[in-house]
Amino acid sequence: MDHHRSHNPKSSYHNHQTAYRRERDDSGRNQCEIKRSTPNYHHQHQSGSTPWRNPLRSQGLSTRRELYERDFPVYKQPVEVGCFSLDSERRFFNDSRQMRYYVEPDRNPNFDLKDGYKDRFVKRDDGEKEKLDNILRWIVANRSKLDSRETTASSRALDVDFVTWRGHLTKLLTTPYETRDSWLLAVTRFRGTLYISEVETEAARRDRENRTERNAEMMYWGYKFEQYTCADDIHSLPDPSGVVNTNEAFCTVVQTRLADHRLLFSGEVDCRDKDPAAPAPPACYVELKTSAEICTPKQRSNLHRWMMTPGMLFVEYLMYLHSDVLKLIFLIVLVLRFKLLKWWAQSFLPGVPRIVAGFRDHEGVVVSVETFHISKISHLIKNEYNCWKPTVCMNFCSDFLSFVKHVATEDNPSVVYLFSWEPHRDVTFSIHRDSQYSFLPHWFIQEMTSSRDSNQQS
Repeated sequence: MDHHRSHNPKSSYHNHQTAYRRERDDSGRNQCEIKRSTPNYHHQHQSGSTPWRNPLRSQGLSTRRELYERDFPVYKQPVEVGCFSLDSERRFFNDSRQMRYYVEPDRNPNFDLKDGYKDRFVKRDDGEKEKLDNILRWIVANRSKLDSRETTASSRALDVDFVTWRGHLTKLLTTPYETRDSWLLAVTRFRGTLYISEVETEAARRDRENRTERNAEMMYWGYKFEQYTCADDIHSLPDPSGVVNTNEAFCTVVQTRLADHRLLFSGEVDCRDKDPAAPAPPACYVELKTSAEICTPKQRSNLHRWMMTPGMLFVEYLMYLHSDVLKLIFLIVLVLRFKLLKWWAQSFLPGVPRIVAGFRDHEGVVVSVETFHISKISHLIKNEYNCWKPTVCMNFCSDFLSFVKHVATEDNPSVVYLFSWEPHRDVTFSIHRDSQYSFLPHWFIQEMTSSRDSNQQS
Protein backbone atom coordinates (compact mmCIF):
# COMPACT_ATOMS: atom_id res chain seq x y z
CA MET A 1 0.00 0.00 0.00
CA ASP A 2 1.38 3.38 -0.98
CA HIS A 3 0.43 6.22 1.36
CA HIS A 4 2.32 8.80 -0.66
CA ARG A 5 0.85 8.65 -4.13
CA SER A 6 1.07 12.06 -5.74
CA HIS A 7 -1.82 14.51 -5.92
CA ASN A 8 -2.17 17.44 -8.24
CA PRO A 9 -1.82 20.45 -5.91
CA LYS A 10 -3.86 22.58 -8.31
CA SER A 11 -6.84 20.25 -8.30
CA SER A 12 -10.04 21.51 -6.70
CA TYR A 13 -11.42 19.98 -3.55
CA HIS A 14 -14.81 20.73 -5.07
CA ASN A 15 -14.47 17.47 -6.97
CA HIS A 16 -14.57 15.52 -3.69
CA GLN A 17 -16.42 17.83 -1.30
CA THR A 18 -19.18 20.06 -2.60
CA ALA A 19 -18.70 22.49 0.29
CA TYR A 20 -15.21 23.52 -0.88
CA ARG A 21 -14.56 26.52 -3.08
CA ARG A 22 -12.65 26.07 -6.33
CA GLU A 23 -8.94 26.87 -6.00
CA ARG A 24 -7.65 30.18 -7.36
CA ASP A 25 -4.31 30.71 -8.98
CA ASP A 26 -1.49 32.32 -7.01
CA SER A 27 -2.19 35.76 -8.44
CA GLY A 28 -5.47 35.76 -6.54
CA ARG A 29 -4.00 35.16 -3.10
CA ASN A 30 -5.48 38.25 -1.53
CA GLN A 31 -8.16 36.55 0.50
CA CYS A 32 -6.75 37.86 3.77
CA GLU A 33 -4.08 40.51 3.96
CA ILE A 34 -2.69 42.01 7.17
CA LYS A 35 -1.43 45.54 7.59
CA ARG A 36 0.63 45.46 10.75
CA SER A 37 0.56 49.23 11.22
CA THR A 38 -3.18 49.11 11.92
CA PRO A 39 -5.22 46.21 13.30
CA ASN A 40 -7.54 45.94 10.34
CA TYR A 41 -8.01 43.12 7.85
CA HIS A 42 -9.18 43.47 4.27
CA HIS A 43 -11.21 40.65 2.77
CA GLN A 44 -12.09 40.41 -0.87
CA HIS A 45 -15.74 39.55 -1.44
CA GLN A 46 -17.93 39.14 -4.47
CA SER A 47 -20.43 41.82 -5.35
CA GLY A 48 -23.81 41.06 -3.88
CA SER A 49 -22.35 39.01 -1.01
CA THR A 50 -22.76 39.93 2.65
CA PRO A 51 -20.51 42.92 3.45
CA TRP A 52 -17.57 41.99 5.63
CA ARG A 53 -17.59 43.40 9.17
CA ASN A 54 -14.29 43.54 11.01
CA PRO A 55 -14.33 41.00 13.90
CA LEU A 56 -11.06 42.36 15.33
CA ARG A 57 -11.30 44.53 18.40
CA SER A 58 -8.54 46.44 20.21
CA GLN A 59 -7.05 43.44 22.01
CA GLY A 60 -9.18 40.54 20.91
CA LEU A 61 -11.09 38.72 18.19
CA SER A 62 -14.86 38.46 18.30
CA THR A 63 -16.55 35.08 17.99
CA ARG A 64 -19.98 36.46 17.05
CA ARG A 65 -21.32 34.20 14.32
CA GLU A 66 -22.85 36.91 12.16
CA LEU A 67 -19.40 38.41 11.56
CA TYR A 68 -18.32 35.27 9.72
CA GLU A 69 -21.31 34.75 7.44
CA ARG A 70 -19.32 35.58 4.32
CA ASP A 71 -18.39 33.65 1.21
CA PHE A 72 -16.81 30.29 1.92
CA PRO A 73 -13.03 30.84 1.98
CA VAL A 74 -10.70 29.08 -0.41
CA TYR A 75 -9.61 25.78 1.10
CA LYS A 76 -7.12 23.89 -1.01
CA GLN A 77 -7.48 20.16 -1.40
CA PRO A 78 -5.51 18.56 1.47
CA VAL A 79 -2.53 16.54 0.26
CA GLU A 80 -0.99 13.82 2.39
CA VAL A 81 2.76 14.46 2.52
CA GLY A 82 3.56 11.67 4.97
CA CYS A 83 2.47 9.64 7.95
CA PHE A 84 3.84 8.17 11.15
CA SER A 85 3.02 5.49 13.70
CA LEU A 86 3.12 5.24 17.49
CA ASP A 87 3.53 1.74 18.91
CA SER A 88 2.23 0.10 22.09
CA GLU A 89 4.87 1.97 24.12
CA ARG A 90 4.19 5.29 22.35
CA ARG A 91 7.45 5.12 20.38
CA PHE A 92 7.59 7.10 17.13
CA PHE A 93 8.11 5.41 13.74
CA ASN A 94 8.27 7.26 10.44
CA ASP A 95 6.08 4.73 8.64
CA SER A 96 2.57 3.25 8.39
CA ARG A 97 2.99 0.14 10.54
CA GLN A 98 -0.04 1.04 12.68
CA MET A 99 -2.40 1.47 9.73
CA ARG A 100 -5.58 -0.60 10.02
CA TYR A 101 -8.20 -1.62 7.45
CA TYR A 102 -11.94 -1.09 7.72
CA VAL A 103 -14.16 -4.16 7.60
CA GLU A 104 -17.81 -3.24 7.19
CA PRO A 105 -19.99 -4.77 9.92
CA ASP A 106 -23.62 -5.83 9.79
CA ARG A 107 -26.17 -3.04 10.02
CA ASN A 108 -27.26 -4.38 13.42
CA PRO A 109 -24.07 -5.95 14.80
CA ASN A 110 -24.79 -6.13 18.58
CA PHE A 111 -21.15 -5.35 19.44
CA ASP A 112 -20.57 -5.44 23.20
CA LEU A 113 -18.37 -2.40 23.84
CA LYS A 114 -17.84 -3.30 27.50
CA ASP A 115 -15.95 -6.47 26.58
CA GLY A 116 -12.30 -6.34 27.67
CA TYR A 117 -12.52 -3.14 29.71
CA LYS A 118 -11.55 -4.85 32.95
CA ASP A 119 -8.89 -7.27 31.71
CA ARG A 120 -7.70 -6.37 28.17
CA PHE A 121 -7.21 -2.62 28.25
CA VAL A 122 -3.91 -0.68 28.29
CA LYS A 123 -4.72 2.99 28.75
CA ARG A 124 -2.45 5.78 27.65
CA ASP A 125 -1.50 8.25 30.40
CA ASP A 126 -3.52 11.27 29.31
CA GLY A 127 -1.89 13.36 32.02
CA GLU A 128 1.37 13.28 30.05
CA LYS A 129 1.20 16.09 27.51
CA GLU A 130 3.11 15.40 24.29
CA LYS A 131 2.41 18.84 22.83
CA LEU A 132 3.70 18.92 19.22
CA ASP A 133 6.59 16.52 19.80
CA ASN A 134 5.54 13.75 17.41
CA ILE A 135 4.75 16.16 14.58
CA LEU A 136 8.15 17.77 15.15
CA ARG A 137 9.83 14.35 14.99
CA TRP A 138 8.14 13.79 11.64
CA ILE A 139 9.32 17.21 10.40
CA VAL A 140 12.93 16.47 11.35
CA ALA A 141 12.76 13.10 9.57
CA ASN A 142 11.19 14.60 6.42
CA ARG A 143 12.84 17.99 6.01
CA SER A 144 13.36 17.54 2.28
CA LYS A 145 9.59 17.57 1.74
CA LEU A 146 9.16 20.86 3.57
CA ASP A 147 12.27 22.96 2.99
CA SER A 148 11.42 26.51 2.05
CA ARG A 149 11.94 27.54 -1.54
CA GLU A 150 13.18 30.92 -0.31
CA THR A 151 16.95 31.30 -0.43
CA THR A 152 17.79 34.41 1.59
CA ALA A 153 19.80 34.10 4.78
CA SER A 154 16.82 35.17 6.89
CA SER A 155 14.25 33.02 5.10
CA ARG A 156 11.89 30.63 6.84
CA ALA A 157 12.98 27.04 7.41
CA LEU A 158 9.73 25.40 6.29
CA ASP A 159 7.48 26.24 3.38
CA VAL A 160 4.42 26.54 5.67
CA ASP A 161 2.90 29.26 7.84
CA PHE A 162 1.42 27.06 10.57
CA VAL A 163 2.23 23.70 12.16
CA THR A 164 -0.31 22.14 14.52
CA TRP A 165 -2.56 19.20 15.30
CA ARG A 166 -5.81 18.64 13.45
CA GLY A 167 -7.60 18.62 16.80
CA HIS A 168 -6.52 22.21 17.53
CA LEU A 169 -7.96 23.38 14.22
CA THR A 170 -11.16 21.46 14.98
CA LYS A 171 -11.52 23.48 18.19
CA LEU A 172 -11.22 26.66 16.16
CA LEU A 173 -13.83 25.59 13.62
CA THR A 174 -16.37 24.78 16.34
CA THR A 175 -15.65 27.84 18.52
CA PRO A 176 -18.48 30.08 17.19
CA TYR A 177 -20.98 27.40 18.29
CA GLU A 178 -19.28 26.15 21.46
CA THR A 179 -21.16 26.98 24.67
CA ARG A 180 -19.36 24.87 27.29
CA ASP A 181 -15.64 24.29 26.85
CA SER A 182 -13.00 27.04 26.87
CA TRP A 183 -9.53 26.67 25.34
CA LEU A 184 -5.93 27.88 25.55
CA LEU A 185 -3.64 27.80 22.52
CA ALA A 186 0.06 28.56 22.82
CA VAL A 187 1.77 30.01 19.73
CA THR A 188 5.47 30.40 19.02
CA ARG A 189 7.02 31.89 15.89
CA PHE A 190 10.26 30.09 15.02
CA ARG A 191 12.20 30.60 11.81
CA GLY A 192 9.20 32.13 10.09
CA THR A 193 6.67 29.40 10.95
CA LEU A 194 3.99 29.65 13.63
CA TYR A 195 3.58 26.59 15.85
CA ILE A 196 0.27 26.12 17.69
CA SER A 197 0.03 23.82 20.71
CA GLU A 198 -2.88 23.41 23.12
CA VAL A 199 -2.54 24.12 26.84
CA GLU A 200 -4.85 22.25 29.19
CA THR A 201 -7.30 24.59 30.93
CA GLU A 202 -7.96 24.31 34.66
CA ALA A 203 -11.52 23.19 33.96
CA ALA A 204 -10.29 20.43 31.61
CA ARG A 205 -7.72 19.31 34.19
CA ARG A 206 -10.39 19.05 36.88
CA ASP A 207 -12.66 17.10 34.57
CA ARG A 208 -9.84 14.70 33.73
CA GLU A 209 -8.77 14.16 37.34
CA ASN A 210 -12.35 13.75 38.60
CA ARG A 211 -13.60 11.56 35.78
CA THR A 212 -16.14 9.01 36.97
CA GLU A 213 -15.68 5.30 36.37
CA ARG A 214 -18.71 5.34 34.11
CA ASN A 215 -17.24 8.12 31.95
CA ALA A 216 -13.87 6.35 31.82
CA GLU A 217 -15.56 3.18 30.60
CA MET A 218 -17.56 5.06 28.00
CA MET A 219 -14.33 6.54 26.61
CA TYR A 220 -13.09 2.96 26.20
CA TRP A 221 -16.18 2.10 24.16
CA GLY A 222 -14.99 4.18 21.20
CA TYR A 223 -11.69 2.28 21.04
CA LYS A 224 -13.50 -1.03 21.37
CA PHE A 225 -15.73 -0.17 18.42
CA GLU A 226 -12.58 0.36 16.36
CA GLN A 227 -11.35 -3.10 17.37
CA TYR A 228 -14.62 -4.65 16.17
CA THR A 229 -14.38 -2.96 12.76
CA CYS A 230 -10.64 -2.82 11.94
CA ALA A 231 -8.22 -5.47 10.70
CA ASP A 232 -4.43 -5.36 10.96
CA ASP A 233 -3.90 -6.09 7.28
CA ILE A 234 -5.85 -6.18 4.07
CA HIS A 235 -6.37 -9.96 4.13
CA SER A 236 -7.39 -10.45 7.78
CA LEU A 237 -10.53 -9.87 9.84
CA PRO A 238 -11.02 -7.87 13.05
CA ASP A 239 -10.01 -9.63 16.28
CA PRO A 240 -12.11 -8.31 19.18
CA SER A 241 -10.49 -10.79 21.59
CA GLY A 242 -7.21 -8.84 21.61
CA VAL A 243 -5.94 -6.09 23.88
CA VAL A 244 -7.09 -2.48 23.36
CA ASN A 245 -3.99 -0.31 23.74
CA THR A 246 -4.64 3.42 23.37
CA ASN A 247 -0.91 4.18 23.07
CA GLU A 248 -1.02 2.88 19.52
CA ALA A 249 -1.85 5.30 16.73
CA PHE A 250 -1.50 5.93 13.02
CA CYS A 251 -1.33 9.59 12.00
CA THR A 252 -1.54 11.29 8.64
CA VAL A 253 0.38 14.49 7.89
CA VAL A 254 -1.28 16.81 5.39
CA GLN A 255 -0.59 20.13 3.74
CA THR A 256 -3.26 22.54 2.57
CA ARG A 257 -4.07 26.22 2.39
CA LEU A 258 -6.94 28.13 4.01
CA ALA A 259 -7.20 31.56 2.36
CA ASP A 260 -3.60 32.85 2.60
CA HIS A 261 -2.56 30.47 5.38
CA ARG A 262 -0.33 27.56 4.40
CA LEU A 263 -1.02 24.76 6.86
CA LEU A 264 0.82 21.61 7.89
CA PHE A 265 -1.05 19.50 10.42
CA SER A 266 -1.35 15.94 11.60
CA GLY A 267 -4.25 13.91 12.89
CA GLU A 268 -4.90 10.37 13.99
CA VAL A 269 -6.59 8.13 11.42
CA ASP A 270 -8.76 5.21 12.52
CA CYS A 271 -8.49 3.09 9.38
CA ARG A 272 -8.54 3.05 5.60
CA ASP A 273 -10.71 1.40 2.96
CA LYS A 274 -9.30 -2.06 2.23
CA ASP A 275 -10.41 -1.98 -1.41
CA PRO A 276 -7.22 -1.95 -3.55
CA ALA A 277 -9.03 0.35 -5.99
CA ALA A 278 -9.75 2.92 -3.28
CA PRO A 279 -8.44 6.44 -3.94
CA ALA A 280 -5.13 7.64 -2.57
CA PRO A 281 -4.89 9.04 0.97
CA PRO A 282 -6.50 10.93 2.53
CA ALA A 283 -9.58 10.11 0.39
CA CYS A 284 -9.40 6.41 1.35
CA TYR A 285 -9.49 7.05 5.10
CA VAL A 286 -12.50 6.28 7.31
CA GLU A 287 -13.35 7.95 10.63
CA LEU A 288 -15.07 5.78 13.27
CA LYS A 289 -17.42 7.17 15.91
CA THR A 290 -19.82 5.93 18.56
CA SER A 291 -22.88 7.70 19.90
CA ALA A 292 -25.90 6.98 22.04
CA GLU A 293 -28.63 5.26 20.10
CA ILE A 294 -30.71 7.85 18.27
CA CYS A 295 -34.08 6.38 19.32
CA THR A 296 -36.27 3.41 18.60
CA PRO A 297 -36.02 1.93 15.08
CA LYS A 298 -39.33 3.53 14.09
CA GLN A 299 -38.26 6.97 15.33
CA ARG A 300 -34.87 6.59 13.66
CA SER A 301 -36.64 5.86 10.38
CA ASN A 302 -38.80 8.94 10.86
CA LEU A 303 -35.75 11.07 11.72
CA HIS A 304 -33.88 9.81 8.68
CA ARG A 305 -36.92 10.60 6.53
CA TRP A 306 -36.91 14.16 7.95
CA MET A 307 -33.21 14.54 7.16
CA MET A 308 -34.03 13.82 3.53
CA THR A 309 -36.94 16.33 3.30
CA PRO A 310 -37.37 20.11 3.68
CA GLY A 311 -37.72 21.33 7.26
CA MET A 312 -41.24 22.72 6.76
CA LEU A 313 -42.59 19.35 5.74
CA PHE A 314 -41.10 17.93 8.91
CA VAL A 315 -42.89 20.54 11.03
CA GLU A 316 -46.19 19.49 9.46
CA TYR A 317 -45.32 15.88 10.13
CA LEU A 318 -44.57 16.62 13.80
CA MET A 319 -48.12 17.91 14.31
CA TYR A 320 -49.28 14.30 14.15
CA LEU A 321 -46.95 13.15 16.91
CA HIS A 322 -47.59 12.89 20.65
CA SER A 323 -46.02 15.79 22.59
CA ASP A 324 -43.58 13.51 24.49
CA VAL A 325 -42.32 12.02 21.26
CA LEU A 326 -42.05 15.54 19.84
CA LYS A 327 -39.81 16.64 22.71
CA LEU A 328 -37.67 13.52 22.35
CA ILE A 329 -37.12 14.02 18.64
CA PHE A 330 -36.28 17.70 19.07
CA LEU A 331 -33.71 16.69 21.73
CA ILE A 332 -32.29 14.08 19.40
CA VAL A 333 -32.03 16.59 16.58
CA LEU A 334 -30.21 19.13 18.76
CA VAL A 335 -27.73 16.54 20.07
CA LEU A 336 -27.11 15.01 16.68
CA ARG A 337 -26.66 18.40 15.05
CA PHE A 338 -24.03 19.40 17.60
CA LYS A 339 -22.21 16.10 17.25
CA LEU A 340 -22.36 16.38 13.47
CA LEU A 341 -20.59 19.74 13.72
CA LYS A 342 -17.60 18.22 15.51
CA TRP A 343 -17.66 15.13 13.33
CA TRP A 344 -17.79 17.23 10.18
CA ALA A 345 -14.99 19.58 11.26
CA GLN A 346 -12.67 16.75 12.29
CA SER A 347 -12.99 14.94 8.96
CA PHE A 348 -13.41 17.89 6.61
CA LEU A 349 -10.06 19.42 7.58
CA PRO A 350 -7.82 16.51 6.43
CA GLY A 351 -10.14 15.44 3.60
CA VAL A 352 -11.49 12.23 5.14
CA PRO A 353 -14.65 11.54 3.09
CA ARG A 354 -16.83 9.44 5.39
CA ILE A 355 -17.69 8.67 8.99
CA VAL A 356 -19.01 5.31 10.17
CA ALA A 357 -20.97 5.71 13.39
CA GLY A 358 -21.97 2.91 15.74
CA PHE A 359 -25.10 3.76 17.72
CA ARG A 360 -25.17 2.07 21.12
CA ASP A 361 -27.75 1.51 23.80
CA HIS A 362 -27.34 2.47 27.47
CA GLU A 363 -25.57 -0.82 28.20
CA GLY A 364 -22.86 -0.20 25.60
CA VAL A 365 -24.13 -2.54 22.89
CA VAL A 366 -23.94 -1.27 19.30
CA VAL A 367 -27.40 -1.82 17.85
CA SER A 368 -26.97 -0.07 14.50
CA VAL A 369 -24.28 1.33 12.21
CA GLU A 370 -24.73 4.31 9.92
CA THR A 371 -22.43 5.99 7.37
CA PHE A 372 -22.23 9.77 7.06
CA HIS A 373 -20.63 11.22 3.93
CA ILE A 374 -18.86 14.47 4.75
CA SER A 375 -19.91 16.08 1.47
CA LYS A 376 -23.57 15.58 2.41
CA ILE A 377 -23.55 16.67 6.07
CA SER A 378 -23.70 20.37 5.29
CA HIS A 379 -26.74 19.73 3.08
CA LEU A 380 -28.51 17.87 5.88
CA ILE A 381 -28.42 20.96 8.12
CA LYS A 382 -28.53 23.64 5.42
CA ASN A 383 -32.17 24.66 5.83
CA GLU A 384 -32.41 24.18 9.59
CA TYR A 385 -33.23 27.22 11.68
CA ASN A 386 -30.37 28.47 13.89
CA CYS A 387 -28.14 25.55 12.95
CA TRP A 388 -24.37 25.69 12.49
CA LYS A 389 -22.93 26.84 9.18
CA PRO A 390 -19.71 25.53 7.64
CA THR A 391 -18.88 28.97 6.21
CA VAL A 392 -18.96 30.50 9.72
CA CYS A 393 -16.63 27.78 11.00
CA MET A 394 -14.07 28.18 8.22
CA ASN A 395 -14.14 31.98 8.16
CA PHE A 396 -13.60 32.16 11.90
CA CYS A 397 -10.65 29.78 11.66
CA SER A 398 -9.15 31.83 8.83
CA ASP A 399 -9.60 35.10 10.74
CA PHE A 400 -8.11 33.59 13.88
CA LEU A 401 -5.00 32.56 11.94
CA SER A 402 -4.78 36.10 10.55
CA PHE A 403 -5.11 37.43 14.10
CA VAL A 404 -2.26 35.15 15.20
CA LYS A 405 -0.05 36.38 12.37
CA HIS A 406 -0.77 39.96 13.37
CA VAL A 407 0.00 39.38 17.06
CA ALA A 408 2.82 36.81 17.12
CA THR A 409 5.56 38.80 15.43
CA GLU A 410 8.71 38.06 17.45
CA ASP A 411 10.64 35.13 15.99
CA ASN A 412 11.91 33.50 19.18
CA PRO A 413 11.29 29.94 20.44
CA SER A 414 11.32 31.14 24.06
CA VAL A 415 8.45 33.58 23.47
CA VAL A 416 4.90 32.21 23.70
CA TYR A 417 1.76 34.07 22.73
CA LEU A 418 -1.03 32.50 24.76
CA PHE A 419 -4.46 32.84 23.12
CA SER A 420 -7.42 32.19 25.39
CA TRP A 421 -11.15 31.92 24.86
CA GLU A 422 -14.22 31.29 26.97
CA PRO A 423 -17.77 30.85 25.64
CA HIS A 424 -19.53 34.10 24.81
CA ARG A 425 -16.26 36.05 25.10
CA ASP A 426 -13.70 37.43 22.64
CA VAL A 427 -10.43 35.64 21.94
CA THR A 428 -7.67 37.43 23.89
CA PHE A 429 -3.93 36.89 24.27
CA SER A 430 -1.01 37.38 26.64
CA ILE A 431 2.75 37.20 26.04
CA HIS A 432 5.14 34.98 28.04
CA ARG A 433 8.94 34.71 27.94
CA ASP A 434 10.90 31.70 29.19
CA SER A 435 7.77 30.41 30.90
CA GLN A 436 6.09 27.10 31.60
CA TYR A 437 4.16 27.62 28.36
CA SER A 438 7.24 27.15 26.13
CA PHE A 439 6.72 23.99 24.12
CA LEU A 440 9.29 23.70 21.31
CA PRO A 441 11.85 21.15 22.58
CA HIS A 442 15.55 21.96 22.56
CA TRP A 443 16.35 19.05 20.27
CA PHE A 444 14.01 20.45 17.62
CA ILE A 445 15.38 23.99 17.90
CA GLN A 446 18.94 22.70 17.69
CA GLU A 447 18.18 20.47 14.71
CA MET A 448 16.46 23.24 12.76
CA THR A 449 19.18 25.78 13.64
CA SER A 450 22.10 23.50 12.80
CA SER A 451 20.54 22.51 9.48
CA ARG A 452 20.17 26.18 8.58
CA ASP A 453 23.81 26.86 9.44
CA SER A 454 25.02 23.91 7.38
CA ASN A 455 22.90 25.01 4.41
CA GLN A 456 24.32 28.54 4.58
CA GLN A 457 27.90 27.23 4.73
CA SER A 458 27.35 24.99 1.73
